[in-house]
Amino acid sequence: MTEVLSRDSIGLIAGSRELPFLFAEEAKRHRVKRIVAVGFEGETDPALAERVDELIWVKVGQLGKLIQAFVKRGVAECVMLGQVAPKNLYLVRPDLRGASLLFRLKEKNAHTIFGGIADELAKDGVTLVTAAPWMERHMPAGGLELGKPVSSSLRQEIAFGLKIAREMGRLEVGQLAIVKEGSVLAVEGFEGTDECLKRGGILAGPKGGAVAVKIAKDDHDMRFDIPCVGYRTFEVCHEAGIRVLAIEGGRSLLLERPRWETELRRWGISFLTVSK
Repeated sequence: MTEVLSRDSIGLIAGSRELPFLFAEEAKRHRVKRIVAVGFEGETDPALAERVDELIWVKVGQLGKLIQAFVKRGVAECVMLGQVAPKNLYLVRPDLRGASLLFRLKEKNAHTIFGGIADELAKDGVTLVTAAPWMERHMPAGGLELGKPVSSSLRQEIAFGLKIAREMGRLEVGQLAIVKEGSVLAVEGFEGTDECLKRGGILAGPKGGAVAVKIAKDDHDMRFDIPCVGYRTFEVCHEAGIRVLAIEGGRSLLLERPRWETELRRWGISFLTVSK
């Protein structure tokens, strides 16, 4: 696989948090010779400059400048990783190319917006590809179980949460469902995973005990968003009283595993990778 994933150069559209750093590490491990990153002011960690060969800064919404950053440097393929704070999507002042894209979209969600960006990149000869092949060793298959053992009753709750999460994905609502005793407490909306976990924990009551299930939808485009969990996810589960966190095996990233794996039993949290 290393030979297949080696490249003379690759572009990285980098949002916040640790995913852009992890990709840079894995790309170098797979002998990618040059990584050209585009970062967003106020979002991307400036320390990324130390991990890539070049980091160009743009404002959220400057689509034309983003595309030209790759075109001028002869970058033919790029990946997209990291987050942009949801509130900033409403504060954006797009350039002409970004405004034109938004104007053409009848529905504005992650799939349509990022799909539109991919189309605009392609017009200028830059192909947006999924980062998943480079990140494979951080994407465990189904059947992994860590932390506190799971009872048969909780496995029934997981199955119920999986059904709800699958339907929410079909409706383009979100990737996460939180359930307890056969009731749906919360589903992920625009607020993101951490805030949904907090909300579900509150609704579970003072005794906690909710089950959270996070999956990719059936036609999920892995070029735009690979579902992931890391230390902060488990920390929020602990703070919110979430008893179980289950994610989809083979299509989800596990970040910072050595940091949180030893904490699971102390926190009383069960973690599983499941198959749809």
